Amino acid sequence: MSNTANLKNDYKERIVPILMKDFNYSSVMQVPVLKKIVINQGLGQAVADKKIIETAIAELTAITGQKAIATLSRKDISNFKLRKKMPIGVMVTLRREKMYEFLERLVRVALPRIRDFKGIEGKLDGRGNYTLGIQEQIIFPEINIDSISKILGMNITFVTSAQTDEEGYALLKEFGLPFKNAKKN
Repeated sequence: MSNTANLKNDYKERIVPILMKDFNYSSVMQVPVLKKIVINQGLGQAVADKKIIETAIAELTAITGQKAIATLSRKDISNFKLRKKMPIGVMVTLRREKMYEFLERLVRVALPRIRDFKGIEGKLDGRGNYTLGIQEQIIFPEINIDSISKILGMNITFVTSAQTDEEGYALLKEFGLPFKNAKKN
């Protein structure tokens, strides 16, 4: 629990003043905040094998400390042997304490474990949100490599209240996301 306070206090005490200065905000309320982190795994193979979903839910729950839910297909697609409402992915939405805890583990532990890691792409979605694609779930220490049946990737979306990409990028960079060509001040 202690490290949650770290990032949260870090935000209040260090990041807010930096961003206020950089963007000339007149009020603390204008400083962008990290609203939520959504972790999503699309599992097309699950159509053929129901166990994949259960495993993915268990793994994502272990990684995030919050119960993952299955996402269901919206329509039938016969070419993919897909029926409406079949589970084809899993997702978790983290907010508040759990969000900060996950972010801290991601930045300090998981990302540095990626082989030949040079940083992450700095492209946001135009509204100050950022999605990070991860190819392998094994970078998380919560996952036991021996018990893995399949290497699964995931998307991690950071939803911020920033109005622009520039502000969102600055916020996430201050939180310690290792962007590739981040300018060191």
